[in-house]
Amino acid sequence: MHIQYLHWNAAHGWRGANALREPAQLVLYFGSREGLESGERYRELRGLYPDGHIVGCSAGGQIHGDDISDDEVVAVALRFERTQVRLASEIVASRDDSRACGERIARQLAAPDLAGLFVLSDGLVANGNELVAGINGIVGPDLPVTGGLAADATKFEHTLVGVDGEPVPNRIAAIGFYGASFRFAHGCAGGWDVFGPSRKVTRSEGSVVMQLDGEPPLDLYTRYLGEEEAAAMPGSGLAFPMRIHDEAEPDRQIVRSVFAVDRNARSLTFAADIPEGCTAQLMRANFDSLAAGAGEAGRQARSALADEIAGDKLAILVSCTGRRRVMGQRTQDELDAVAAELGDDVVRIGFYSYGEIAPPAASGRCELHNQTMTVTVIAEAAA
Repeated sequence: MHIQYLHWNAAHGWRGANALREPAQLVLYFGSREGLESGERYRELRGLYPDGHIVGCSAGGQIHGDDISDDEVVAVALRFERTQVRLASEIVASRDDSRACGERIARQLAAPDLAGLFVLSDGLVANGNELVAGINGIVGPDLPVTGGLAADATKFEHTLVGVDGEPVPNRIAAIGFYGASFRFAHGCAGGWDVFGPSRKVTRSEGSVVMQLDGEPPLDLYTRYLGEEEAAAMPGSGLAFPMRIHDEAEPDRQIVRSVFAVDRNARSLTFAADIPEGCTAQLMRANFDSLAAGAGEAGRQARSALADEIAGDKLAILVSCTGRRRVMGQRTQDELDAVAAELGDDVVRIGFYSYGEIAPPAASGRCELHNQTMTVTVIAEAAA
């Protein structure tokens, strides 16, 4: 596999590294909503790579190497030696259509030699949890599936996904990689500290939680966070996500962040579904632990590359916009921790998302996460 890294900004347009020896098969790009919505960046990439698939999305910050930017578009062009690439996409009309969209995408890409899927989804209209469930239901729990939900910084107005066309809202895209030579390694970790007792979700509907141990969840958050922090929710709630798991499946521990507050009903809406009857526990930020969690995601991905690799290696980092907001100036620490684990021979690109898609190490089954660093390393094994 061979990689060409490019980036765009208003001052100099597109700049790239050494040209590929052969035409690119796949181009991945990430940028702000404002930088992508005119379609001009896509059209420029299409001019540079007329024969390749071009896939990308809007972000809450773009990752390129050791840096984070808000006003650049970052991209990589990939040329494989022995791997085939196919795309599938759907328009998701509403959250209720998400599982069906996932099933249709998976059916389009399913094949005996399918080695992995990378998914980019609209971050506001789609229900990421149901999307992942639809994909898993078709390809099974053992196929590695990673990716993320497009973001719109902290605006939450609309997000964009492009798949061989100008990026648009309501789009879901998936890239299928095929062949015995393709290597698809991944890691996923958070680093949040739990506190307080475990509680039962006694009443919920989708992503809205009405009761924890029979008590309105906003009352619980107010008691633990204090009146001032509770009054600043949902913004302040990003620093206090909730870990959920089913006692019958203790290895499936997922982080969910607060998305909205209904002060009249005293209920909380989270960024993805929280099933009634599951166990929940509050979490809080520890900057050193968050950075260590990101490093753990990088370690998991790197250690999964057991084969000797031919050519370049690409790491796609997908972290949460909520993590970036909580960590502030220390966001750089999580990128440094990932880089230290991956090593200097891995090209790094990525984005800050509204939800991260990856299999946790404990269960190995693809899930939708919030407030998590996920790392996907793609490469080709030596012949």
